Amino acid sequence: MSTLRIAFLGPFGTFTEQALRQVAPEEAELIPLTSPPLAMKAVREGRADWAVVPIENSIEGGVNATLDALADYPQLVIRAEMLVPITFHLAVRPGMRAEDVRKIGTHPHAWAQCRNWAEETFPGVVHVPTTSTAAAAETLGAGEGAFDAVLCNATSVDRYGLESLFTDVADNPGAITRFVCVRRPIEGALTAPTGHDKTTIQVALPVNQAGSLMRLLEQFSVHDVDLSRIESRPSGDGLGAYTFSIDMVGHIAQEHIQAALRGLYRVSPDVRFMGSYPSSTVNSADVPQDDEDYRRARTWVHELLAGVEQD
Repeated sequence: MSTLRIAFLGPFGTFTEQALRQVAPEEAELIPLTSPPLAMKAVREGRADWAVVPIENSIEGGVNATLDALADYPQLVIRAEMLVPITFHLAVRPGMRAEDVRKIGTHPHAWAQCRNWAEETFPGVVHVPTTSTAAAAETLGAGEGAFDAVLCNATSVDRYGLESLFTDVADNPGAITRFVCVRRPIEGALTAPTGHDKTTIQVALPVNQAGSLMRLLEQFSVHDVDLSRIESRPSGDGLGAYTFSIDMVGHIAQEHIQAALRGLYRVSPDVRFMGSYPSSTVNSADVPQDDEDYRRARTWVHELLAGVEQD
């Protein structure tokens, strides 16, 4: 049996690697890449079997690079989600003093979560963007990079030979990032419903006119579908043209989710299914378990159709 290959936002030591360890077999081959789109591209092109990428942060919201890449690669589906608590360290090379810190390297999402603390602690400090928090730590540990300190996790501090000047730094303690594992859709790839699932889709606004968004959203309301996330993204078709990335509470195997999808497909020119998978944030009590009314209605219509005269 071939070794499972998993691409992820690297290098080693990122929060993404922490998420990956929740689902990766010990013998898996790990492939660190410099961005979520590149990790997903590796799966699309057959150079990896899975990709693990960040999709949502409790402070900054959706990770646009991931959302856009999912839209660009309809050949991929989400098979799992993982949650990682986010705790930052302000780390330096051994011997560096806090009063000498002028520039801090880190990923833009990490900077957004620590900006106020950093600017109060180091007045006049400049942020230098990096492809990941671990990439900043790796660069600084190698004596390279145009910055004096980094914001990263404890794993990167140890891995790249740095020292923590401050620990547990953030403007909003308790931040969590949600990661997803994606793969190519193959027969039997969808996980069975667990009672605490999510279904992710992308939907284009039917037409840019008054009431079109309401017509789209009412498909969820009339079929009792709860949404755990909805975000708009530019479609690329001109100013004012948007698509919506949506997480529904429930699994495509459930009748009410199927009914909502049929309604969306009827009113929207573009609905993309991106997977149904076990959720780390949905409790079974949140998900309607009884689809009997949908099944009863479907049976009734089938019985009516049985009486239609055939040509």
